[in-house]
Amino acid sequence: MTDFIEPDWAWATYEPSSQTPWDVRAAAHLYRRAGFGATPAELDTAVKAGPMNAVQTLLSETTEPQSYLTQMSSLADASLATGNPERLSAWWAYRMLSTPAQLLEKMTLFWHGHFATSAEKVQDAELMFVQNQLLRKFAVGDFAGLLLEISRDPAMLVYLDSASNRKAHPNENFAREIMELFCLGEGNYTEQDIRELARCFTGWEVKRRKFRFNRYQHDSGTKSVLGDSGTFGGEEGVGIVVGQDSAALFIAAKLVKYFVMDEPQPSPELLAPLANFLRDQDMQIGPTVQKILSSNLFYSKHSVGRKVRSPVELAIGFLRTLDGSTDSYKLAEALQRLGQGLLYPPSVKGWDGGRTWINSSTLLARSNLIRSLLENDKTRFGKQTLVEHLRKVGANSTDEIIDLLETTLFAVRIPAAAKDRIRRLTRDANETNKLTETVHALCTLPEFQLC
Repeated sequence: MTDFIEPDWAWATYEPSSQTPWDVRAAAHLYRRAGFGATPAELDTAVKAGPMNAVQTLLSETTEPQSYLTQMSSLADASLATGNPERLSAWWAYRMLSTPAQLLEKMTLFWHGHFATSAEKVQDAELMFVQNQLLRKFAVGDFAGLLLEISRDPAMLVYLDSASNRKAHPNENFAREIMELFCLGEGNYTEQDIRELARCFTGWEVKRRKFRFNRYQHDSGTKSVLGDSGTFGGEEGVGIVVGQDSAALFIAAKLVKYFVMDEPQPSPELLAPLANFLRDQDMQIGPTVQKILSSNLFYSKHSVGRKVRSPVELAIGFLRTLDGSTDSYKLAEALQRLGQGLLYPPSVKGWDGGRTWINSSTLLARSNLIRSLLENDKTRFGKQTLVEHLRKVGANSTDEIIDLLETTLFAVRIPAAAKDRIRRLTRDANETNKLTETVHALCTLPEFQLC
C-alpha cells in the first residue's frame, strides 16, 4: 500500500537535492518513462537544462515536423498497400525508433493499451491505422474528446461487436467496456446503467469503413444513466460517463501506474490531488502528465526502478539509448513473440504489464532479442557498427561499457558480483567480440529488466 506516502509531498514540484540529485541518471529515468530512452548527448543536454525545462521540452515536442510527418505518411501508405496489419506493426516500431517526439509516441502506446483493439479480430489494416492516428492526435490532449472519438471509431466498433447496434437488440459490450475499462472502473456503475447506456448507442454502425448514425435504428426513448435521465444519444451518454467524479480518479490511477510504479496500487488518498488536478484541467491529459513527471514522487525511491520493462520499452529503449536502428519488420515480429505485438493486444483489457512480463521463457526470449539486434546486419548504432559507436562515445573496454550503460540504460545499480561475472565472461574474447559480448551480457541481467 502507499498509505504512508504523503500526498502533498508526492505531487509537489521536485527540487534536486543531495538525496535526489538532478544528474544523468535522473535524466535517463525521465526519458525511459516519458519516452523510450536517450543517448548520452541527449541526457547531457537535459541535465544542463534542468528538470523542469527537460519535462517542458518533452511536452513541447508533441508537434512533429512536417518533413517527418510526410515521411511517416509515405511509409504508412506502403504498409497499407499490402493489406497486412503486421506490416503496419513494423511501421509503428520504426516510428517509435525514429520519432523526434518521444512523449507523444509513448502516450500513443499508452492509449493503445487502454483502448485496446486487436487487428487479429478487426482484420483491416486501414481501420487500425485510422485508430492509431486518432490515439496520437489526442495523446496528450482532451480525454473527453478522445473518449467520444474512440466511441465512434470503426476499428473499436468492429472489435467490440458494435458495428451494427439495433434498437431491438442493444449491444451491451461497448457500454460495459466504456464504464469498466475505459473510464470509471468496477464498482462505479450498475448493470442497469450498462443497459441504459447501450440504448444510447443504438443506431451507431459502420458502413464502408466509416462511422454512420442510423436514426431509424436509434432508441429515442428516455434513458436513465448514472443518475441522469433524458432522451440521450450516444454523444450525451459518453458525456455523462466522462463527467463522473470517478472518471478522473480512474484515469489518474492508470497514468500513475504507467509513469511511476507498477505496484503497489496507489491509494485513493494519494491519487486524490492528481485526480482533482485532472478534473480542474477539464480532463486535459498534457498538464496532468507534466505534473506527474515534475513531481517528488516521480524521482523518488517509490518510482525509480519500480517498473518492469515491457518488450517495447526493452527493445526500443535499448536501441534509442545507443542511437540504434534496425530491421523494423524483424523487430515487430520479435515483439509479437515476447507478448507485446503492436496492434495485437491480447484482449480488450490490454496488456497486464508489470511482473506478468517476466517468466523463465520470456527472460530467455528477451536475451535472444538483444542478441538478434546485435547480430542483425541491418542494425546500426549512430549509423555505425556497435564497436565503432562505442569507441566514438569513449567506451573502449568492458569497464567503460559497464559504466556507460549502467548510467544511461539501467534504472538501478548493477551489483559488484554481476560486474565481476561479466569481466570474467568477456576476459578471453578478442577486442571486437569483447565489446559486443559485454553489451549482451549486461542486457541479460535481472537488473536490466527494470525500468
